[in-house]
Amino acid sequence: MASSHEHTVKAFDQDIGQLRALISQMGGLAEEAIHDAMKALQRGDIRLAETVRGKDKAIDAIELEVERLAVRVIALRAPMADDLREVVAALKIAAVVERIGDYAKNIAKRVPMIHAEGEERIEAVSLLPAMAQLASDMVHDVLDAFSARDYEAAAAVCQRDSALDDFYDSIFRTLVTFMIENPQTISQVAHLLFVAKNIERIGDHATNVAEMVYFAATGRYLTDREANEQGDS
Repeated sequence: MASSHEHTVKAFDQDIGQLRALISQMGGLAEEAIHDAMKALQRGDIRLAETVRGKDKAIDAIELEVERLAVRVIALRAPMADDLREVVAALKIAAVVERIGDYAKNIAKRVPMIHAEGEERIEAVSLLPAMAQLASDMVHDVLDAFSARDYEAAAAVCQRDSALDDFYDSIFRTLVTFMIENPQTISQVAHLLFVAKNIERIGDHATNVAEMVYFAATGRYLTDREANEQGDS
């Protein structure tokens, strides 16, 4: 006959599994939002942009569900050490993923202004989807790392953030140069610069999640690992 401790452990594992599933669902919606927002931007698809903005509520709703479940787990299961770190990480990660969804919504919100009637198309728009794909891949991979408790994969995501920053710097210079040479495009370019910044922030948030995953799995901060590696070199 199973002991009460075994029942408690099984119930906790089920709760953790549900938290991971909810965050995975949030991540999928956030990735879809990024993809659709960029598609709307490329095509000037105002209707798709509005759809992205409307679907953001689904991400918000799942975040609330994660919050309720995490609080219940802490109250009823009283997890300790690495178990507690995982529950707290899930709570924090859900908030970050919700913010990533907001960035995708913000991109979609600017589509009508970038594609205002009579405005010429700015070629730099074609550079942004590649940057967005890199950021979206970081989000996807870091949430996979959380689900698998793979701290090495999480650390690898952090290493890709510098490439995204380089991408942003390149696009920033391209857009500013274009704006200087074509003053009539100042309004459009300003919105595109905000889009590029939103994408860069998505990458920053993916890096934040990676640091949470690393800490939840190891009990150490990622910066501590980097310091140790530099000391060994």
